[in-house]
Amino acid sequence: MPPKKKVRRAKTWQQVAEEAQRHRDGTLTAFSHCLKLEELEQAKAASSNATQLPAQMPSVEEATLEITALSPKSLAKKIALGVHTASDVVSAFSTTAAIAQKAVNCLTELLPSRATTRAAELDRHIAATGKPVGPLHGLPISVKSHIGIAGCQVAAGYIAWYDDPTHVAARDALVVQCLERAGGVVHARTTEPQSMMQLECASNLYGRTLNPYNVNLSSGGSSGGEAALLAMRGSVIGVGSDVGGSIRVPAAACGVFGLKPTAFRVPTTGWSSTPPGADPIPTVLGPMSCSLEGIDMFMDVVLASEPWKVEPALVPLPWRTVDIVPSPTRPLRIGVAVDDGVVVPHPPIVRVLEELSKKMAALAHVEVVKFPLYKLDEAWAIGSSLYFTDGGEADIAVMNRSGEPMLPLVHWILKENPAVKKLTREKLEYWLEEREEYRIEYAEHWNRTGRLDEATGSWVDTVDALICPVAPGVATCHDTAKYWTYSAVWNLLDYPALAFPAGTADKERDVQTGRADFKSFHDRKNWELYDAEVFHGMPVGLQILGRRFDDEKIVAILKYLQDQGCVGHDHGPFNPIYSPVET
Repeated sequence: MPPKKKVRRAKTWQQVAEEAQRHRDGTLTAFSHCLKLEELEQAKAASSNATQLPAQMPSVEEATLEITALSPKSLAKKIALGVHTASDVVSAFSTTAAIAQKAVNCLTELLPSRATTRAAELDRHIAATGKPVGPLHGLPISVKSHIGIAGCQVAAGYIAWYDDPTHVAARDALVVQCLERAGGVVHARTTEPQSMMQLECASNLYGRTLNPYNVNLSSGGSSGGEAALLAMRGSVIGVGSDVGGSIRVPAAACGVFGLKPTAFRVPTTGWSSTPPGADPIPTVLGPMSCSLEGIDMFMDVVLASEPWKVEPALVPLPWRTVDIVPSPTRPLRIGVAVDDGVVVPHPPIVRVLEELSKKMAALAHVEVVKFPLYKLDEAWAIGSSLYFTDGGEADIAVMNRSGEPMLPLVHWILKENPAVKKLTREKLEYWLEEREEYRIEYAEHWNRTGRLDEATGSWVDTVDALICPVAPGVATCHDTAKYWTYSAVWNLLDYPALAFPAGTADKERDVQTGRADFKSFHDRKNWELYDAEVFHGMPVGLQILGRRFDDEKIVAILKYLQDQGCVGHDHGPFNPIYSPVET
């Protein structure tokens, strides 16, 4: 008899997760071998705040701390002048990234061979020509793991996709190509949650990503790995994605900057997500950085490469220069919304927003306008109906393939959300019509912040931008981030929105007073989550937003507010909040 054919036994989901984590840990050794684990463990045990770990470890060289503390433009300038080599910079940031991984679990892998090879090429180029390759020459770039890197899995947080050869990227995503052509060095890939549809960052593949400012709290999601790595100075610019707050919520939670651009500006070819051109609610890629200038550099570089010539769905619109010069005849008008009428944010959010409002109102030729948010409960009903038009069948099927358990926040969004239903063609058309009607109503609502010019019939003196909360609290306790509306409404409207660090929670000032009346069931539940002691010292993030294609404008307005001292340049561990970064 012929020998029996061996049957390949399927791996359990736990075995796949162990394989993924072994691979990740193996990629750290090129940069973490010089680190003393005893030092790391002692420093971790001393405080729940991990942001100071590199500075507290004697084995970390001073040069590493100096390099990783620099702003993106300062770093690029010093590389161009020969003060630092690209190789030194990659080594410094990869070392800090390895520490960040051990502290807060934010990486799926480092890319030591790729990064060191690219850095060496850049060093040879500058030695031969005396000129940098481009504006990002030598800057370390981290990438959320569902964005394609040639030869790497794009698993979107799923066990089954990690173990599937068809989910290995054949080439770099287009956005990665744009960044590298400008001199960027991709050195790290970062964690993302199961299904990508969590405002936290937890998966069965890699576990939970923690917040660097308090490891007992969430880093936010779904780009939580990016935000945590940037907060630990393990990267200088990161690439995240956003369909309901996934760039802005983690950016706010970790004290960094994150832009959700208008859809179809940043290329998405080469990711593991909705195909380019699919449009119920567009998922976008966007920049995250420890500095506002990193946001500006990213957008300028990517759009200067004219990606619309490769990805036809993109709008052919370069990154434009916007000058903010308020005057008596043309004041800067900024709308401010403290709450959405459904859920009142926690005290640190309210206080910091009110303080910012007072600072802006004190500026010459700046008008602060109360801006009531419009029908956000209706926006959530529309948006959550369009997130899973198949009723979540595809997501559930991929989890069933591996047998991995559905995590709590995925169960909440798929199983406990009454709006998630498999839509017939007629129902889909109905919700798309509702989306368009809501967009028209919101445009009219925004217009009413100005006045109607009777001579021309057009609205004038409308607000230039709106500042409001990103979420109803700072970084959340685990598995509690269930109120998306402050961030998700802007995805539904396709308005650009930029999260920025604006302050710090203070248990002495942000006291939890008794409340007898609540705006809604969600308001009561959110209030029950607040604990001034737990959230003390956490970054407080806000967001500034504008109408479609006002991306440049909101970046310019925030830069103006920074220059006027209304908001700080940075909340990072090596540059205290409200002090300018080194230039």
